[in-house]
Amino acid sequence: MKKTYVITGATSGIGKALLKRLVKDSIVFAGYRNEKYAGELESIGAIPFYIDMERSDTIAQASAYIKSKTDKIDTLINIAGCVVAGVMEQLPVDRVRQQFEVNTFSHLDFTQRLLPLLGRVINISSMSSFGIFPFVAPYCASKRAMDILFNAMALESGLEAVSIKPGVIATPLWEKSIESNKSSIEGCKGYDAEMKYMVSNASKNGKKGLPVEKVVDLIIKVDAMKNPKPSYCVGRDAKFAEFVSRLPFCLQNKLIKFKLSRVRITK
Repeated sequence: MKKTYVITGATSGIGKALLKRLVKDSIVFAGYRNEKYAGELESIGAIPFYIDMERSDTIAQASAYIKSKTDKIDTLINIAGCVVAGVMEQLPVDRVRQQFEVNTFSHLDFTQRLLPLLGRVINISSMSSFGIFPFVAPYCASKRAMDILFNAMALESGLEAVSIKPGVIATPLWEKSIESNKSSIEGCKGYDAEMKYMVSNASKNGKKGLPVEKVVDLIIKVDAMKNPKPSYCVGRDAKFAEFVSRLPFCLQNKLIKFKLSRVRITK
């Protein structure tokens, strides 16, 4: 019997690569926000559904549509997300709210609505959830919050929830994040060197990060496990971030401040 999957963020990067693997022998509901992708998803072999992670009404409509088409979901894979970057003293609070709406609250809402059908949920978190990356604090916090909320749901309800934390992966997310944060990056007075470094690093990551297939391989491996662990890291940088996060907080801060001082000197 074919397994049934639901994927958010299925139109690019990790989501699209995973979709292409799963449709070979599974039923896959694939989420999109831009209408231009609906036909492409269908041609790949998926059942497309519209969902905007910033609009609760579309989350309700998407879950209702899926429940009208199937009575079981073996695995929900939450991938959709965005990055809000900038200096915390200058970032508008509404931008921080947007970050949590897209990366945290939307996935919680969607999962709750599909819960009666669910067997397992796999969340694509990030090494940033270890919380040691300045200038992308909203992103770090939103991923950490997602991990905590879903882990609590797993403990309370018995739902299997797995967090996969990739390091730097070569996906379109990097270039998208540069464009979507353009105003806050260019408006960061007093942080020119740091912002230039961040943009340069993001452009490099989009090309030189680990291939998305590394994450896809792990997702498929974890999904096949009978009793997976609550959390997995992908990439040496993610494992290093996990190690650093276990150090005393004051030592973490000293290491980060040293790195920032080098950025200011070189730029």
